[in-house]
Amino acid sequence: MRNIQIQSLIENLKKTSIEQKVNIWKRIACELEKPTKKRRAVNLSKINRYIKNNDTVIVPGKVLGMGELDKKVTIAAYTFSGQAISKILSSGSHAVSIEELLKKNPKGSKIRIIG
Repeated sequence: MRNIQIQSLIENLKKTSIEQKVNIWKRIACELEKPTKKRRAVNLSKINRYIKNNDTVIVPGKVLGMGELDKKVTIAAYTFSGQAISKILSSGSHAVSIEELLKKNPKGSKIRIIG
């Protein structure tokens, strides 16, 4: 089941990349095509270090809950740990799926890839 979901997401990312003529979605699709063990896993401490308030970031893998988040941001990822979700929400930030971000921002403008 999970395999079908990720394949569908990868297809949508590539399709949107071609339709909108932007490379960010193609880059994310390529990252998600990697085996699970080779996908990125990013701690909140790293995200907090490299972003500013109101940024939108995307993690083509999993967001982990190590560290603190003291900025209000939108974080999109393929998956989130339970601790990461609770810390993101308690900081006043938003955690969204890559699909949601793709629908909201098909042009991929002002999105940073963290990994």
